[in-house]
Amino acid sequence: MTAATLTVLCALKLFSDVHYFDQYHPDAALNAVIRSSETRNAYRRIDLTFEGIPGEPVPTLLCLPKEGAGPFPVLIFLHGIGQEKKFLDRIAEPFVQEGYAIASFDQLMQGERDVSSKGYLAQAIAFRNRPANTIIETRRLIDYFETRPDIDTSRVFLLGASYGAITGSTAAAFDTRIKGALLCYGGGDIPKLLNSEMVAEVVGPAMPLVQNLAQWLLAPADPVRYAYKISPRPVLFQAGKYDRLVPAASAQALISAARQPKDVIWYESDHIGMDEEHVVTVLSDALAWLKAHDRN
Repeated sequence: MTAATLTVLCALKLFSDVHYFDQYHPDAALNAVIRSSETRNAYRRIDLTFEGIPGEPVPTLLCLPKEGAGPFPVLIFLHGIGQEKKFLDRIAEPFVQEGYAIASFDQLMQGERDVSSKGYLAQAIAFRNRPANTIIETRRLIDYFETRPDIDTSRVFLLGASYGAITGSTAAAFDTRIKGALLCYGGGDIPKLLNSEMVAEVVGPAMPLVQNLAQWLLAPADPVRYAYKISPRPVLFQAGKYDRLVPAASAQALISAARQPKDVIWYESDHIGMDEEHVVTVLSDALAWLKAHDRN
């Protein structure tokens, strides 16, 4: 590779970083489509799509309380790196029973947006774009809520779990329509985030290469750059002291980057999801915090 080629590539990377979040267009058509609607034991469940980036439908689930016409306060749930929107069915009930709507969408690379069959280059591009897409699509989901009379858009909250907390922190920083954020087992400072026992177990001797490549690709997505912008809106951080996926040092980096008002709960635990009983405790604490900070 010549010096000229390297210079051009570096310039292109810098340009891409500067414009990483530029594809949020609030005035673009949502082209929302309701694909199905059903009533379950605890809630009404709507399967829909809306366009995040123009031309890209985002498969979404929206769960509403069974009783009443609303408008309901709403919680956006951003799932973990290996999950999909259907995980919402496992956690929706306690929130809808308290009168909240709750929604989740398939993030890029997951669920209906899987790219595993498209080759390594397509997967690398998707990996690079996924944080930006998730943040943009979160904001577009709020745009969609503004078209629904059964949603109270003065009471929009965000719950992010793991990867969803990492990206959710930045979504909340960018969009003041989010009145509070609940960030569950997320982290920041990419070098600290990548210094993970579980990642090391998977990639083995390639760990230094993976760390350097991921840091280079994801630099503009590091939530510690933006977390201060959540203030003066409230934020809850939940983290595990013995987390082997998102190291405690990374969790603390994100906590430290955020300004007041913020609440922090440290658990004597590994990463969220390792213990079903612990998940119930974490969600119960999150719901209690949400109710305390939802001043309608």
